[in-house]
Amino acid sequence: MITNRGDGSRAPAVHRIPLYAEALFGEKREQITAETDPALPFSPKGTCSECHVYKHDYDIINKGWHFNSTDPNIVPGRPGQPWVYVDAATGTQIPLSYRAWPGTFRPDQVGLSAFQFTQRFGRHMPGGGPGEIETQIDDEIPRQMISGNLEINCLACHNRHPAQDQAEFAANVAKQNFRWAATASSEIASVSGSAEKMPDTFDPAMPDTVTDPELIPQVPKVTYHQGIFDHKDNVFFDVSGSVPADRCYFCHSEINVTEHGTQKWEADQDVHMTSGMTCTDCHREGLEHNTIRGYEGEVNPNALATKTTCKGCHLGDEKGRPEGGRLGAPVPKHLGIPAVHFERLTCTACHSGPWPADTTYQVKTAQAHALGTHNVNKEPNALPHILYPVFAKESEAAVDPNEPPLRGPRIGPNKLIWPSYWGTRAEDGTVKPVELAGVTEVVGAALKGLVPARLGDWAELKEEQVGQALKALADAGQTKPVYVTGGMLYQLKEDGSLASEKNHPAAAAYVWPVAHSVRPAAQSLGVGKCTVCHATRSPFFFGKVAVDSPIVAVSNLTRPQYEFQKAKHARTWVFAMSFIFRPWFKIITIGSSAVIGIVLLLYGLKALGAVARVLSEQEQR
Repeated sequence: MITNRGDGSRAPAVHRIPLYAEALFGEKREQITAETDPALPFSPKGTCSECHVYKHDYDIINKGWHFNSTDPNIVPGRPGQPWVYVDAATGTQIPLSYRAWPGTFRPDQVGLSAFQFTQRFGRHMPGGGPGEIETQIDDEIPRQMISGNLEINCLACHNRHPAQDQAEFAANVAKQNFRWAATASSEIASVSGSAEKMPDTFDPAMPDTVTDPELIPQVPKVTYHQGIFDHKDNVFFDVSGSVPADRCYFCHSEINVTEHGTQKWEADQDVHMTSGMTCTDCHREGLEHNTIRGYEGEVNPNALATKTTCKGCHLGDEKGRPEGGRLGAPVPKHLGIPAVHFERLTCTACHSGPWPADTTYQVKTAQAHALGTHNVNKEPNALPHILYPVFAKESEAAVDPNEPPLRGPRIGPNKLIWPSYWGTRAEDGTVKPVELAGVTEVVGAALKGLVPARLGDWAELKEEQVGQALKALADAGQTKPVYVTGGMLYQLKEDGSLASEKNHPAAAAYVWPVAHSVRPAAQSLGVGKCTVCHATRSPFFFGKVAVDSPIVAVSNLTRPQYEFQKAKHARTWVFAMSFIFRPWFKIITIGSSAVIGIVLLLYGLKALGAVARVLSEQEQR
């Protein structure tokens, strides 16, 4: 079988290609031309397969990192950013992921089908994964027949045309226009209408059969722009294997709203980007799309994975030919830094994320806050609330669970989210979340009338209201209902009163490592003096990690940074205290050494004089 593989040329391939519609029946794909009536949305899978052999290459790409989250056989790697389901009206903020990251829940555990998950979060996906799971739910089958699957949209990453509009892709996903979304986002066409508004009997291949005047404007319709088809009915796409950074930014942007609000011009870029690099210089992949994530211990068949880390580029492996200094990376000397720092800290601990303050900052990310989409909430305090930097020990999930760990867990900067959700408690103490539909129906009714304090922020929830909601859940048949929020677990006692439990495992914060933005060496943590970290008021150890909850009494709490490093307060404080006296120790040591040196020099000179006298007396004899 012949597939399209690179021949080594760095010149971009010109993509002047025919458009093909989705293969609705068997393998037959209809070519789309200027005369096709009604105009059909093009299928990325069907169109790109003319060169990237139909199904063969697509199936390979579908196993890549951006698309394989639903495959249980894929090693999940170190914890990453979750998807966050938020509902301020029920006090819900729950991290979700199809990957087996401890602290997250699979969407089906909270009652979200793959179809529902795609409609809610597909806005910041390049398609594939849950978007191509065939539903087995009776009510969803006709809906999916209308919406189609959300195929991998190659243009989402590879299109260099400035009119590639991922916000339009997101808008169409929200309207269940899955099969139309790629077309709507491209520069060659526009899409109107909403599949979600169509009745279950609607046939996308026969849109003219809709006669209801109220529904006609909602029929999904494609309009190809005039002049995009050439004399051979081919269309030009400005695509490249080298993905522009702007395409990555739609899904991977973030902004420190505590310092900068939502104004990106106030925030500095990652030092790698300002030096002229782009995302794919480090996060490389081949046709198989096994994107290098770039951390030590990453399980990735890509041969460059071990070289494309902080250490791999800046230091190399010190074996064979020199590997340090790749892509012009400076090779650091780290003069005067004790070796123990490199055993216990990640490179990012000193070089990534914002400079730590007495209290953590709040950050908004594209995936969590739908940044870049139409009508997005621009309020800095819009949910979910994500905090950083939290200096915590990395999880050993960073390496293959079937292999022994490469090293002990090291301290690095992390983002953090405090889960808030309603659940039930089993006899063994484990907590299972209540399905979101039930929460909306039961808890929503019990808490009816809650008004968010600010647009998109939490509504203030009182403990007595939590008790009322738990009683409503119990009356609805939920066994031992609980509410998890801000590291606390609330439950009803035998007499019906409310009890709280601190530090229950189910209420633990979910943390994931910070990689960007990277600061230059001159702004690295600890530059110039040790007491940036080793002081009794250092934010690194003694800074406050905010606690987030709709319950005011809980949200006023804080946790010290050293708790996330699994360190004891007394030992950490005493060690930091020792740095106050270390300059004295140095002075005393240098002074003592000088005195000892002088004494030794004097006695050495006396010894030399004695030897000289003995030698002189022997010569006189």
